[in-house]
Amino acid sequence: MRLWKRLVNAIGEFGARSVLVMLVFAMVASTCIVRLVDVQLVNAKTYAQAAADTRTASMTIKANRGKIEDTNGTVLAQSVERYNIIGDAILAQQFKPVNCTAKKTKNCHSINGKPVGTTGAAAVARLISGLLGIDAKTLGAQLSTTSRYVVLKKNVSPEVKRKLDKLNLGWCVYARLSSVREYSNGTLMGSLLGGVNGQNTGVGGIEQMENKVLTGTDGSVTYQVGGGGQMIPGTQIDKKDEVDGSDVKLTIDADLDWYVKKALTDGVNQFHADWGIAVVQDVQTGAILALEDSDQIEAGSTEAMQRASRAVAETFEPGSVGKVFSMAGMLQLGLHKMTDQFSVPSTITVDGQDYKDSHEHGTSNWTLAGILQQSSNVGMIMAADKYTNEERYEFIKKFGIGQASGMNLPAESSGWLTPPSSWDGRTRNTVLFGQGYSTNALQITNAIAVIANKGVKNQQYIIKSVTDAEGHTTTAKHGEATRVVDESVAAQMLNAMESVGEYYKNETGIPGYRIAAKTGTAQVPGANGALTSIVADWVGVLPADNPRFVVTVILKDPEGTFGGMTAGPVFKTIGEFLMQKYQVPASAPRTDAIPVTW
Repeated sequence: MRLWKRLVNAIGEFGARSVLVMLVFAMVASTCIVRLVDVQLVNAKTYAQAAADTRTASMTIKANRGKIEDTNGTVLAQSVERYNIIGDAILAQQFKPVNCTAKKTKNCHSINGKPVGTTGAAAVARLISGLLGIDAKTLGAQLSTTSRYVVLKKNVSPEVKRKLDKLNLGWCVYARLSSVREYSNGTLMGSLLGGVNGQNTGVGGIEQMENKVLTGTDGSVTYQVGGGGQMIPGTQIDKKDEVDGSDVKLTIDADLDWYVKKALTDGVNQFHADWGIAVVQDVQTGAILALEDSDQIEAGSTEAMQRASRAVAETFEPGSVGKVFSMAGMLQLGLHKMTDQFSVPSTITVDGQDYKDSHEHGTSNWTLAGILQQSSNVGMIMAADKYTNEERYEFIKKFGIGQASGMNLPAESSGWLTPPSSWDGRTRNTVLFGQGYSTNALQITNAIAVIANKGVKNQQYIIKSVTDAEGHTTTAKHGEATRVVDESVAAQMLNAMESVGEYYKNETGIPGYRIAAKTGTAQVPGANGALTSIVADWVGVLPADNPRFVVTVILKDPEGTFGGMTAGPVFKTIGEFLMQKYQVPASAPRTDAIPVTW
């Protein structure tokens, strides 16, 4: 106050007020200068970046999922181009259509040649209603919110997208690239292929097993937008290209698999079975050429993603097919020769346990080969008098029983084979004829393939190759082959199995071709958990004189019970097609049959 009075006395009141105003302006100017220095010099980059961020947007460019093909390149699953139609409700409400005239025919709006008749969200809804097949009132309601991102319709075709582009709606309504997974063969390999979920992730089957390979890497594009959020043309700042997923080629032959599916389904109907399973394997390579069950599940469906293929997941006792593994072990250890002679009754008692053959017969003079041909449980027990528990277990295990196939198929069941230390007095004998342990269709197929492949066990595989987005193809790696029995042992077993094929030639014979086979029947738990159901199986080698294929057929509770009479005829149907499709030369006459009787 004293300073003010002195100033007034010195220069007068007007001059004092002028000085005060100048001081205030000086302070304001100083503040502006400090702020300007901060914005343009000290933190210039920070503020510039913030401004850029407010007008910059990014959009994800979705990568396509790779295809799944059969061995010949037939597409089994692929992602096809589709679009999701997106609406910006704020911009839609600001929309004003431009009427078309004789002079203005481009970048204008009309419906069937007439003016739209309204503005805003209602106008947008009228323009796109017929194209999207959605009621205009419904669309209008969706576009009357405050959302900048409204999904109006999913998965429309490229044709619809192109028509939408011609409506001149700018960014009120636009299309975002998407995709839909399509499966070309319906129920063929339904659960084996599996499906993909809403995030385009494989669930179940091959889709899940090869998800990492099939899944691509999304790209992105960054651009500047106007005040309304629309893209400013020519303002692309950055772009990262998407990389599509790799294509997976299977060993499966779709034509063969289709025929196997039909033969299996017909067989289930003919014999009134609950279900059926079939496998076709290449003897020399271990490649799976067909893998089917009788379930009618659409590939890509929810059920396909939730239920594994029976051919992969179902386990059962192999029954008399298991005699092949046990007998091969006896030969390998030198305990017997195929020509060894036995007088075999239809029943036997060992350590207080009674065993019997599938049918009554008088004491029969059979060689070891004859025991296999006649599928005698009693004969197997008699032949195994010097076969220790550890040896019995060792050879069943060597053939791959009770172990995963190594193909890593989702939900594959390994079955079970307990060590001999857990066996009781009965189990030690029932394992000789395929009871007391369980297997699946893949295991039993590869086990018989050991005999067909001169005693060598190949690693089964179903993935043939992988081709990346740049076209580079890599052949899938497989585990190494291992010898299970000597070549001479395998040859003797194959010879005896051919006698089985001859025994059932009326039901399973294929004119012009020799067949080596083994049939099996085993009790399995029924719906009530008791052993009231039957699994009938047949595993055959074609042709026996020059093995190329192993075919396994399994039926649950067929009318006719025995594998040779039910699963065997289905094998015949499949085998005839195989010989024709692959143009396999006819067999030479058999001249070296091992005697089955004495």
